[in-house]
Order: sequence, then C-alpha cells, then structure tokens
Amino acid sequence: MKQTTVDNLPGIPADHTNKTGPSSASRSPILFLAVLCFMYLVLYIDRVNIATVAQRMMSDLGLNNTRFGLAVSAFAFPYALFQLIGGWTSDRIGAQKTLVACGIIVCISTVATGLASGLTSLLLARLFLGIGEGAAFPTASRALIDRIPSSSWGIAQGITHGSARLGNAVAPIVVVTLLAYFSWRGSFVLLGLGSLIWIVLWLIVDHTPSSRSQADNGQLPIEHQPVPSIPWIKLAKRMAPVTLVDFCYGWTLWVFLTWLPSFFLKSYHLDLKSSAIFTSGVLLGGVLGDATGGFLSDRLYRRTGSLQAARRNVIAFGMLGAFLFLLPVVLVHQLNIVAICLSAACFCSELVVGPIWAIPMDIAPRYAGTASGMMNFGFGIAGILSPVIFGSVLDLTHSWTVPFFASICLLLLGAALTFFIRVDIPFESSPTSSQ
Repeated sequence: MKQTTVDNLPGIPADHTNKTGPSSASRSPILFLAVLCFMYLVLYIDRVNIATVAQRMMSDLGLNNTRFGLAVSAFAFPYALFQLIGGWTSDRIGAQKTLVACGIIVCISTVATGLASGLTSLLLARLFLGIGEGAAFPTASRALIDRIPSSSWGIAQGITHGSARLGNAVAPIVVVTLLAYFSWRGSFVLLGLGSLIWIVLWLIVDHTPSSRSQADNGQLPIEHQPVPSIPWIKLAKRMAPVTLVDFCYGWTLWVFLTWLPSFFLKSYHLDLKSSAIFTSGVLLGGVLGDATGGFLSDRLYRRTGSLQAARRNVIAFGMLGAFLFLLPVVLVHQLNIVAICLSAACFCSELVVGPIWAIPMDIAPRYAGTASGMMNFGFGIAGILSPVIFGSVLDLTHSWTVPFFASICLLLLGAALTFFIRVDIPFESSPTSSQ
C-alpha cells in the first residue's frame, strides 16, 4: 500500500482527501487525530480524578477502602456493557453523533460526582460516567478506520491512547492544583464543565466526511456504506482471545489508576502533593509506552508483512516486561526503586495498547466499532472486579503485597493467551448473517 508521511507523526498521512471538496483542512487526518487525542486526555482526567481525592472523599462521605473500591468499580459495569452498545451504535449511525452524546453524558456525570452526598449518589454518578466513557472508545476506533490508512492503525491507536495515559499522568497534578483553590467537590464541577470543550472541537473537525477507503481502494468510506446485521455470536467467538488478553492487561491498569495515589500516601507516608507527583511520574511511563507500542507494531508490520508478528509479539513482550518490573514492587520497600519499577512496568504494560486496539480493526474492519467494543469488554470487566477486590483484600490483610500479586499473575497469563489470537485470518461473515 503506497503511503505518504509527515515528519511529526511517522506513518500518518498529512492529508489523503480530495482537496477540491469543502474545508479540506477539517478533513486532515493529523487535525482529526489531534482532536481525538484531546478527547482521550479529557475523558481519562474525568475518569481517574477520583483517585487523587480518594482520602478526602472517603473521609467526607464516610467510606472505607472496600466501599470506595465499590464506587470506583461501579463505573465499570456500564462501561463494560456500553463497549458493546456504543460500538454497535457507531457502526449503525456513525461516530459523530455517538461521540457528542458521550461527551454530554461525561460532563453531567463528572459534575454530579462533585455533588455526591453519600455512597448512593456517588455510585449513581459513577454509573452514569461509565455509560458515556464506555461508548466513546469503540466509537473512536470506528472513526479512525475511515480516516487513517490501515498500515498506520497501530501508531494511531498508540498515540490516542498515549493521550489517555497523559490524562492519567496530569490528573493528579491538575486536581491537586484545583484543591489549592477549591474543595474536591469544586474540582469535579470545574473539570466536568471544562470537558465540553472537546465536543465543540469534535463538531468542527468532523462536520465533513473524509475517506481512508477512497485513498486505499477507490471506494466509499466504510462509515457511509450500508451496515449489515452484526454477526454477534460469530464475531464474539473470534474476538474472545483478544477480550481475555485485554482483561489481563486491564486488571493492572485499573490498579494503577485507582490505587497508586493511596499506595504512595499510605505505604510510604507521603503527603498529597508528593503522592500526586510520584503517581504522575509512574503514569508518564505509560504515555511513552502507548506511542512506542503502536510505532513498533506498525514498523514490524511494514518490515515483515505479518500482522500476527506485528500485533501478538509486541503485546506478549509488553506483558512479560510488566510482569518482571512489578516483582520488585512487592519484594523491595525503597521508594525510589519502587517508583522506577512501577514506571517501567507501566511503560511495558502500555506497549500492549496500540497493537491490541488495532486488532479489531485488522480482523473485522466492517464491524470495527462492535469488534472494538467486544475487545474492550474485557477491560470493562477488569474494571468491575479489580478495584473492589483490591480494596477488599487491602482491608482484610492491611498489606499491599497480596493484591499486587494478582496483577503479576494475570500479566503472565495474558502473555500466554496472546498465542491464541489469530490476526492473520480475516473475519468473514455473510452480509445477512446475524449469528
């Protein structure tokens, strides 16, 4: 496949659209990708800000670790379900309308979190947030597939999810800064209202269609072709190994997103500001890991011509690396060593993201939204189980070692499960099939 590139984003074409049409700038893949990156950053700030204010929120609302873990995991119930609903919706009505609806829901639910008066209202706010964010990510894959060449799907997914990890990294610093001037409640209200900005940007850059398909095949963009019935059962069977690997990866990420600030605060007796800085440092490793994993995966694909090697090998390498770097975290109690190892583990685990999000697009581009939702359903299930189990074990044992061992074991299992993924066999289904 012939491909032109720009210097600042290797592998992403500067503009492969028809420049005689209206507003070619609005259809530039680079600008389009930038707005998606901003969306990922905002969504993750709104998702993980609760971890930074955990101790203050727990004190004000009378929550222990188990109840706080339950509130965090409440987000993941609709998040998991709306991976499937959001992916299906974006395949049926398109990405633009779906993402606008997601943005409005995220705004309202983030503000509602700041207004929570107890466990029940906090649970409702987090459930509503899970609806908006759950539908957003498979929809973003649906949007990417028509605007980015297939040879660059790995790096595109890596860059966008790297922005999500940047949101993880800056959230503690942003929230701590807001806490200097406002209460934790006020910080949620401001962040919720601020999240409306990306909706406006999204409407600006996505108001006209662009076409990866036209550039590659001389055909209509996939999103403008009639969508057949989704072959749910057949597609779910094909995506099952990817879903299981995503669960194993997601368990560890949920631990990082939910418990790192409290880990540094409690285990090393740091103040809120210092724990936020250490948490941000760890999660910045994930930003580099996302972009690196996507770049390596696409580079391997161009050099070998093998999707199997390009996707599976990078995923397995990343999970094994995270497994090795988490071992010192439970064996050593020295702050600097633990922080460095956590950063390296976060980097390695995030190598997984670019290639694993590209796999649904590789296997079933016609059903990219639905297939991405099926894959990330595993991440959602991990989000249901990981925070509450981690918090419960922490309350029972008063030790951080035992719950961290679960992540270590699941990373090793995930690396083994990658060998059941078959990216090299395209998904085929009758256009009229529904099973």
